[in-house]
Amino acid sequence: MAGRIRDEDVAEVRERARIDDVVREYVTLKPAGGGSMKGLCPFHDERSPSFHVTPSRGMWYCFGCGEGGDLLSFIQKIDHLSFTEAVEKLADKVGLTLQYVDGGVTPNKQQGQRKRLVEAHKSAAKFYQEQLSSPEAETGRNFLTERGFDAQAAQTFSVGYAPQGWDSLTKHLKGLGFTEEELLAGGLVSQGNRGVYDRFRGRLVWPIRDLGGDVIGFGARKLYEDDEGPKYLNTPETSIYKKSSVLYGLDIARKEVSKEQTAVIVEGYTDVMAAHLAGVGTAVATCGTAFGTEHIKVLRRLLMDDDRMRGQVIFTFDGDAAGQKAALRAFEEDQRFVSQTFVAVEKSGLDPCDLRLQHGDSAVRALIENKVPLFEFAIKSVLSQYDLNSSEGRVAALQESAPIVAKIRDSTLRPEYSRRLAGWLGMDPGTVIKAVGGRSAQPTSVKRSTIGASVEREALKAALQYPEAVSEWFGSVEETAFTHDKASAVFQAIVSAGGPQPGRDGMPWIDAVLAAAPDDDIRSTIRELAVEPMPAEAGTDERYAVGMIARLLEIDSAKRIEELRGQLTRAEESGDSTEIMGQLFALETYRRSLQDIAFGEG
Repeated sequence: MAGRIRDEDVAEVRERARIDDVVREYVTLKPAGGGSMKGLCPFHDERSPSFHVTPSRGMWYCFGCGEGGDLLSFIQKIDHLSFTEAVEKLADKVGLTLQYVDGGVTPNKQQGQRKRLVEAHKSAAKFYQEQLSSPEAETGRNFLTERGFDAQAAQTFSVGYAPQGWDSLTKHLKGLGFTEEELLAGGLVSQGNRGVYDRFRGRLVWPIRDLGGDVIGFGARKLYEDDEGPKYLNTPETSIYKKSSVLYGLDIARKEVSKEQTAVIVEGYTDVMAAHLAGVGTAVATCGTAFGTEHIKVLRRLLMDDDRMRGQVIFTFDGDAAGQKAALRAFEEDQRFVSQTFVAVEKSGLDPCDLRLQHGDSAVRALIENKVPLFEFAIKSVLSQYDLNSSEGRVAALQESAPIVAKIRDSTLRPEYSRRLAGWLGMDPGTVIKAVGGRSAQPTSVKRSTIGASVEREALKAALQYPEAVSEWFGSVEETAFTHDKASAVFQAIVSAGGPQPGRDGMPWIDAVLAAAPDDDIRSTIRELAVEPMPAEAGTDERYAVGMIARLLEIDSAKRIEELRGQLTRAEESGDSTEIMGQLFALETYRRSLQDIAFGEG
């Protein structure tokens, strides 16, 4: 294995890579005040954004689940990487060549597994693309042409061709230095009795990328009648490819999804191509699996899907029985969205690719524009199975459709759909409403490792976020100023780290405090305080930070004044109060000066 990455290189990666730019590849962020940004946490389900990023300090923290850290820890956690792999990934992104202690520049064979697998897939994608122009790939080119895709379209979506030979890709990648073990680990080859062989042969191939743009797998469509495999064959589950959380086309649709607050779910690779070429730049597709919970989590983060910002998720299904069944499955998952969900159904059964081919780009756009609410589609799909001209049919239809309406999470929509159901059934609204009943959605609880006293909390935030601004005042703070055990522990970590000083700022300062913390609970609180925005009404953050330290000192001095007054009363009885009166006068004067600073008069 290679040696440890030089500390200087790790520091430079941190400095070059902006945390907000990298996090935006996974989460849509919006301003949260005080130089912070917020979005839906990628590490737990939530309805309101509690995930904060503070670019000036290179930190993130979720007030919902308590997770937090710097950019490297974010990449480690979200991509399931080791520390070294996370540094290597970010180094590639910022164009930095890493040096290793006792290892020099890392040779290819010594790189982390994820990096090696991603590079193997990148090389495979390039190989497949080059093969598409070969004489053997004529059938593949004809397939694309017949579906309305020219050479430019194929290039835009990096469509390639896998040769029919058993080991064409294997030989090519081995020639580039990749081992059989790496190719097997990446799902690029399969193991046979006589060795490994190419997984994809004689097929059109679409590269599947993660949100960061790395190729992590492939989807392949068979072209020849003698191919006994399935119509579509995908990369198997690997350490870098998890089909339950991957959406084809999301890497190119990501920005448009975030901008338009809309995601269009289609069924196949050619449908994604057709939709994008027709002007629907928010189209994505699942990769060999049904649309499910993990896909929803990915989309919700990009849609900023919360109670205050509602986007649109549009499913495209055929109008046949299979399409209706798919819509009902989508309805069950819909309850995980806050965004409005719709269904776009082409009545003649054409998918977006065939629709574009037969009727042009405008027909694809019209399909999406003429969407209907998913609730309506799901209910009508049930009603279509019954004879609504008979009393028995209407009653049976009500019995099956009423639970669907009852499942609608939005309590403001439930009565409306009850009334609409009554109209579709031709029944008394009161009867339908009674059948539906209703249940209220439960609010999501938010966990915070809070420090109860607000001044103590704000003062600690000031010391962590603006150490240079408060350095002159913080030296006067004593542990007695803190009444909360957790606040006291954070204070001790700050003191142990050397305290706020001129020239100390950003992640190096936070790292020093974290290193001085006694346990993970206090480290979590430190990360929380380091990214929590100052109050919107605070004005200048540096001025507010100094004011909060002064306010903390003022409160502490008030407690000491009360103690001295008690001593003074006792001293007056014994006739020896002069010294205490002098201390009390000095402390009162000090307290008034602190008040002037704390409340903006100094």
